[in-house]
Amino acid sequence: MAANEDQEMELEALRSIYEGDDCFKELGPTSFQYRVGENGDPKAFLIEMSWPETYPDGPPTISMNAFFNNQISPAVKQSILNKFKEQVDANLGTAMTYTLFEFAKDNKEELMENHQPISSGIAVGNDTTVETSSVTATSKIRDKKEQLTKAQKRKLADKIDHKGELPRGWNWVDVIKLAKTGSNEDE
Repeated sequence: MAANEDQEMELEALRSIYEGDDCFKELGPTSFQYRVGENGDPKAFLIEMSWPETYPDGPPTISMNAFFNNQISPAVKQSILNKFKEQVDANLGTAMTYTLFEFAKDNKEELMENHQPISSGIAVGNDTTVETSSVTATSKIRDKKEQLTKAQKRKLADKIDHKGELPRGWNWVDVIKLAKTGSNEDE
């Protein structure tokens, strides 16, 4: 019961601290995201954290599975998560969400020092999560989707609507224009 009261107090503190901060996102009452770095920064990354029932006496689940992190190699993600695990172990028993987010902000360069952006033609998905007692990392290669040129996309957009149907009236005749040209011919 005391853990729930601690969680409620920490939740209120997080809301007041990060009010108006675009980097912080509350996904639920026990689940949060924090973006370290600005959008467009090649060394920016997104941390997801969720609290189990036993939090803060038990460690939070920390994840880097967000699509935002797809440009980060699995080895760098694992390195970041290992450093977070050290911080979690040092802060166990206390409210640590703010501490962990601030640790990430303060140590962004160190955490991302071995980062080389993934820039191949294949999209790489990485599932990396730190759970209560284990650290896991797996990677998957997804099929590359066929890319359309801008001209091809425009042509498609001109022909069909969001339902994939031709817009109403696409083949209607302009009666006014026809009437004007018809009356000019009569004169």
